[in-house]
Amino acid sequence: MSQQPIPAPTPALDLNNIQGDILSGLPKKTQTYFFFQITDVKLFRSQLSHFVPLVKTTAQVLKDRKAIDDHKKRGDKTLIKMVGVNISFSHKGLVALGIDDTNLTSAEPSFEKGQKADAESLGDKGTGGGPTFVPDWEPEFLQDIHSVILISGDSHGTVDKQLKEIKSIFGLVPGQKASIKEVTTVVGDVRPGKESGHEHFGFLDGISNPSVIGFDKDPLPGPKPVRAGVLVTGHDGDLGPSPRPAWAVDGSYLTFRYLFQNVPEFNKYLEDNPVPVPGMTRKEGSELLGARMVGRWKSGQINNFRFQAEGTFQKLCPFSAHIRKTLPRADLEDFGPGISIEKNRIARRGVQFGPELTKEETKSNKTAHARGLLFACYSTSINTGFAFIQRSWANNASFPPGAAPAVPGLDPIIGQGLRTFSGTDPNTPSTNLTAPEFVIPRGGEYFFSPSLKGLKETFATV
Repeated sequence: MSQQPIPAPTPALDLNNIQGDILSGLPKKTQTYFFFQITDVKLFRSQLSHFVPLVKTTAQVLKDRKAIDDHKKRGDKTLIKMVGVNISFSHKGLVALGIDDTNLTSAEPSFEKGQKADAESLGDKGTGGGPTFVPDWEPEFLQDIHSVILISGDSHGTVDKQLKEIKSIFGLVPGQKASIKEVTTVVGDVRPGKESGHEHFGFLDGISNPSVIGFDKDPLPGPKPVRAGVLVTGHDGDLGPSPRPAWAVDGSYLTFRYLFQNVPEFNKYLEDNPVPVPGMTRKEGSELLGARMVGRWKSGQINNFRFQAEGTFQKLCPFSAHIRKTLPRADLEDFGPGISIEKNRIARRGVQFGPELTKEETKSNKTAHARGLLFACYSTSINTGFAFIQRSWANNASFPPGAAPAVPGLDPIIGQGLRTFSGTDPNTPSTNLTAPEFVIPRGGEYFFSPSLKGLKETFATV
């Protein structure tokens, strides 16, 4: 009898070589994104060697998280002073540095084009079309962006001090020669008190991130864990060009989106369109509408986690619900043999920005202060990750495929286009609702987060 070949063991993840935000997320109460252009390549490479020691690895993040857990177990409710720094580069940034990133661009046209050129295909509003399309973004994000530095910490004071040191390293202080030019800086904060962990519409956020085989020791129940290569380049599950160059191993693509949320308008929409369920008050009907638009209650409780009980109907959860659109689970995995959504998984690491609602905004039902989400996610493919989810699922009125003959409509939260959707009334699911945009993209870019070894041996060399 012939023996089956023994599969090669999966290489262990080098947690000292992977930037800390990718697999675990930098611990944060506040986070600053510092976007810049490289203006003096030789000087930047030299200065970068002084910056790299500040970059926090995944191994260091795990130590930080253990320190936080131990602190809490002792009953201490104060915050530990803590800061974490990571860095990522756009295609234009890699070109500016003279680094051949063909391996990263050959299968990722979105990364090569940049998000500004990709915005029309994502459904962002703008003027013109094709090569002349200009998205309705904040002016700063219409400029070229070469790199972004993420700084996370326990307080604004801690983060601001670290940013000041970083600016000094790159010469952004009087009397020194700078190698970079600031494009813009955006600051996000975890919401206060009982709203911590919830996005501005009030829903618990970030609870559907994938568990990673070989990294997460006690994965939460839910979708199947993914292979490490879905999030980290050069490992099993990375479907990109192989082999990766040494500097591109243990890295990940970072998608950043500057998403504004019209919260008073969203709340008013729920008030005006309560689901008419017998025995429910109008307020309860409004809460139910919000839950069915998102696919879970504000607490995070999910209507039906895998959707396998209703693959062809939407009594429990609408086909158009945000979490069903962006993580369809059984809607695809059980639709046909061999279908897997593993390649489409992303690890979200964003944070909210802007103030809490004011009394005036609540009374007028109109947004007066900018607030929303600094959306960030990691994956080893933008093409099958973020961009695919937005274009082919959230913006696709006919998705998921098992919904036919029903037409689900767009994702009512992030879908871009004619925002008509069905399924919000469980008793008459064919009834359609039309809603204005509640989430408005106002900027973004695609980046690549290289390994520590890559930063030291390829980026920080003259």
